[in-house]
Amino acid sequence: MFRQRLRNAFSWKTLEYFLGVTFGAVVVGISMNTFIIPNRIADGGVTGIAIILHYLYQWPVGWVVFILNVPLFVLGLKLVGRKFLILSFWGVGLLSLTLQVTTHMPVLTKDTLLSAIFGGVLTGVGMGVIFRSRGSLGGTDILAVFLSRTTPLSVGQILLGMDALIFTATAILFRPEAAMYAAIYMFIATRVIDLVQEGMSHSKAVMVITREPGAVAGEIMAKLGRGVTLFQAEGAYSGEAKKVVYCVVGRTELTQVKEIVHKLDPEAFLTVSEVPEVVGEGFASWKGH
Repeated sequence: MFRQRLRNAFSWKTLEYFLGVTFGAVVVGISMNTFIIPNRIADGGVTGIAIILHYLYQWPVGWVVFILNVPLFVLGLKLVGRKFLILSFWGVGLLSLTLQVTTHMPVLTKDTLLSAIFGGVLTGVGMGVIFRSRGSLGGTDILAVFLSRTTPLSVGQILLGMDALIFTATAILFRPEAAMYAAIYMFIATRVIDLVQEGMSHSKAVMVITREPGAVAGEIMAKLGRGVTLFQAEGAYSGEAKKVVYCVVGRTELTQVKEIVHKLDPEAFLTVSEVPEVVGEGFASWKGH
């Protein structure tokens, strides 16, 4: 029984998560020391506070990040799952260590805009891998969860408010441009995080209202090899029963779908929407999700 529990606790998937958090924390730490900190670009949350304190009192960013996170993790013991907390604490520890070890790495550029752009990309990659690995870098997220349960504010509102305070302090203590560059950095990092989590192979969801649903569905399945779903619907104005054809295809297959629909029913009604991620038969596998 003990061996089985030990095996479950230290599965290959858990090891994969730890490796992912390790990689992500190291990448974020390097991004901070080569782009963000030397160019006085603010960050959100605990890291942003640590950067401000570093320039005010020359305190090492790595140690400040770790020390500020300790009480937040204690607070989070009853708020979040144990596995998430362990992975996040591991990530914060490695981030702090990386920030200390890579302090003297060469600064890749003194151009603040370039630093905001490339720092955002690198940080986004690291954070995206960490989130995919079911971890985080702690920080104000835990505090926001706690405050959301004791105040009428949502987690998103609290995080936005805290980041706004940090950016305002940066603008006052350093220069207004620092907060502007920080906004660019945060925007790019957020977009890259989404890209890493959702993948680059965006697909298209197609919905067709047609008089020939069976023929359209059959052609799509025969020519593209894609699965098709038929929904029963009713026209609100006419009261006429209809069938809606729904399928998800790759970007390169969209033109073929349009040609099939137009050939079989030129009066069909077709809508196309973006699908950031598809998991299942014919697309990405469930492995790693």
